[in-house]
Amino acid sequence: MGVEGGMKCVRFLVFFFNFIFWLCGIALIALGVWVQIKLNDSIHMTNVSTSGVPIVILIVGVIVFFIAFFGCCGAWKENYCMVTTFAILLTLIFLVEIAAAIAGYIFKNQIRKGIDDEIRKDMHGYSRNGTFKHDLDTLQTDFSCCGAANYTDWFTDPAVVNHTVPSSCCKPNATDCTKNPTPDKVFQEGCVSKIERWLKKHILIVAGVALGIAFFELLGIIFACCLMKGIRSGYEVM
Repeated sequence: MGVEGGMKCVRFLVFFFNFIFWLCGIALIALGVWVQIKLNDSIHMTNVSTSGVPIVILIVGVIVFFIAFFGCCGAWKENYCMVTTFAILLTLIFLVEIAAAIAGYIFKNQIRKGIDDEIRKDMHGYSRNGTFKHDLDTLQTDFSCCGAANYTDWFTDPAVVNHTVPSSCCKPNATDCTKNPTPDKVFQEGCVSKIERWLKKHILIVAGVALGIAFFELLGIIFACCLMKGIRSGYEVM
């Protein structure tokens, strides 16, 4: 069955938009992996709300990747079942993205609390657990921060004695910092606020990518429905 006129254009557009989806899926997978590695190197994550953000990004990327590949094949082969399945899956993904955006806004405060809990747990086990020590030292060095809310958190934790702070709290070239942690020698800002700002910065990137994907999804759904109609009627409508 040949493809002529407007339907040929629709078929090309469906294929093109799916190729864009496919690239977006790869970008989301890469971003999700990078954020996950970055947080895992900094925090010993066990809280679902803390580790959920990069995992959601990664899962969405994988789903978009496979749906886009499926849609490309359906458009190329002019297969009605494949194009229909693609349109249904794309609509479901679009609805899930809306639900995820709403849930993310509602539970945004839980993410901050999850980060705070993880850091304080690492602080409490700092002197007894090598993994906690490594994670927290990496976090404080990379983000130039100290403690959860600020450096005085190290003084209130019962597991820390003599009002000392780790060397990772010290500013560059600071001397006698761990035993004499004055404000001019240690990082003033806590790690929770630093990580929160870092996440917000990268979530803006994710939000921009998501908006772009949503726009292409809507166009993809429209063109997929047109292609479905054309394939079913043997392109007579065009």
